[in-house]
Amino acid sequence: MEEYIVSARKYRPSAFDTVVGQESLTTTLKNAIAAGKLAHAYLFCGPRGVGKTTCARIFAKTINCLNPSETGEACDECESCKAFNEQRSLNIHELDAASNNSVEEIRALIEKVRIPPQVGKYKVFIIDEVHMLSSAAFNAFLKTLEEPPSYVIFILATTEKHKILPTILSRCQVYDFNRMSIQSIVNHLQFVAEKEGYSFEPEALNIIAQKADGGMRDALSIFDQTVSFTEGNLTYQKVIETLNVLDYEYYFRLVDHFLKNEPAQCMLTFNEILERGFEGSHFITGLASHLRDLLVSKDAVTLPLLEVSNNVRARYQEQAQRCQSKFLYKAIKLCSDCDLNYRTSKNKRLLVEITLIQLSQLTLEDDTVSSGRSPEKTLKPLFTQPTEVAQKTTPVNQSAPKIQTEKVASNVQDRTSTYQTRQSPLPQKQEEEKSKPKIKMGVFGTSIRKKEKTEEQVVTNTTNTIISAQNSVPTNNNQEYEDYPVTEDNICFYWHEFINLMPQEETAMAQRMKVTRPKLLKDENFEVVVDNEQVKIYMEQMKRRIETHMRKQLHNRRITMNIRVADAKETTRIYSKPQQYQAMCKENPALLKLQDIFKLELK
Repeated sequence: MEEYIVSARKYRPSAFDTVVGQESLTTTLKNAIAAGKLAHAYLFCGPRGVGKTTCARIFAKTINCLNPSETGEACDECESCKAFNEQRSLNIHELDAASNNSVEEIRALIEKVRIPPQVGKYKVFIIDEVHMLSSAAFNAFLKTLEEPPSYVIFILATTEKHKILPTILSRCQVYDFNRMSIQSIVNHLQFVAEKEGYSFEPEALNIIAQKADGGMRDALSIFDQTVSFTEGNLTYQKVIETLNVLDYEYYFRLVDHFLKNEPAQCMLTFNEILERGFEGSHFITGLASHLRDLLVSKDAVTLPLLEVSNNVRARYQEQAQRCQSKFLYKAIKLCSDCDLNYRTSKNKRLLVEITLIQLSQLTLEDDTVSSGRSPEKTLKPLFTQPTEVAQKTTPVNQSAPKIQTEKVASNVQDRTSTYQTRQSPLPQKQEEEKSKPKIKMGVFGTSIRKKEKTEEQVVTNTTNTIISAQNSVPTNNNQEYEDYPVTEDNICFYWHEFINLMPQEETAMAQRMKVTRPKLLKDENFEVVVDNEQVKIYMEQMKRRIETHMRKQLHNRRITMNIRVADAKETTRIYSKPQQYQAMCKENPALLKLQDIFKLELK
């Protein structure tokens, strides 16, 4: 059986022209080799699996080639190239800094630097993951890196450029490798599949490229995994099943439900996704990406940003034409908010379902779910409500007395409408008494019997209401009050209401009024006791305003206010803590003994 080699190693580039996705860097290196302008130290940095170490090896092989081509590539025929291809070259030394990061390892490398190359022009030292070197090793390496022998070239490779000392960076030519595009990865995977004789669907290769996240080595590793599962037949369904990728068909379906305002179908689709083992956070981020792709597909200028196959791009364009830009903006904002709140939410499923309900209500005509940059959280009912049944009107007895004049009739109508709309501050005792069941004592105990209204009683009550409304019509058409009964609690309530409505310039007077409690006298008169004559003068000036407020709020035109100065014998109001303590001591003399025993002080 032939030895199996993974695709990442088998199809590793051996020349600059075969490097994928780094055309600008390879062109720069080839031009430097052709012009003979080589630096003594290079730093290759970038994400994992984008070709840093591969380019370093190709560079080392090319500069030692005895017969380079006109394009700046190695010939692969000379002794140096053959030694490199067979991995027996003595001019190329690779060091893994992750496992050799001590000062002793760097000192051993410095000893090797002193030995000139036996075959070729340069001795190349490739140090991978150089950021793993310790600070002492970096300091020991500084002098050699700055002034190496003329035949020595250092190539440092790292994925974390920010961890390297600035003194190292200043001594190297820095090359930043880019993350590979999805299309570049798809093209290379297609080349490998054709070489190996595998059948494939473009959508399947696109899913692998997206899963690789810009790394060619990761893409080839995933490619080998899916080939083993599918037995060389790479279909879209088998690939998403292998990689546990959420099918974009769900997202297309969900957007269709959003546009049709079908929240129930959205929740069922989400439940189906959860049953397949996907997390809510994975789903909501995928939905946000799908909405972003729809927004990108609406404009031909931004269409190149959509990195999908041609068939899927056509579906995106078709669905994007049915979505308004305003809908997509709000939907992306809702998904973003859900993604931010997902980790802190205790009921994660409910959070996602609420978001789906809001998304399905964005296109309603009376949209109140979201507006502006911050969507509101108001939800509409999921199901249609039954039509309200019209209220039955109470029949009126035809024998009820008729109103004689149109003027009186209009007054009665105005009067009854006023009683219906105005809310009285007084408790509705009559209605409560009607709703209470009557308790009757019998021989065998108490019995509860509700009073049943007959049709005759309803007609009688309606007639009495009309007659009482006629009799209660005031002679003065400008009358505003109904002379409701007044209690001391109502007086105190609207007294404090008046205080809260006082302007800012009357703050001092308002503070004095807050500690004053009005006392209801006979009928509708209430009395206010003040401390001195000066306060009484101010109160006299405000008397008319207070009476007007009380009459209006309590619906009683006979309310009047009396103001008098407190007598010397009357108990003064307590304002400070010492006064409160003295009053408490008068009521309970034991407090004084307690103060003496424990030597307490009032602060």
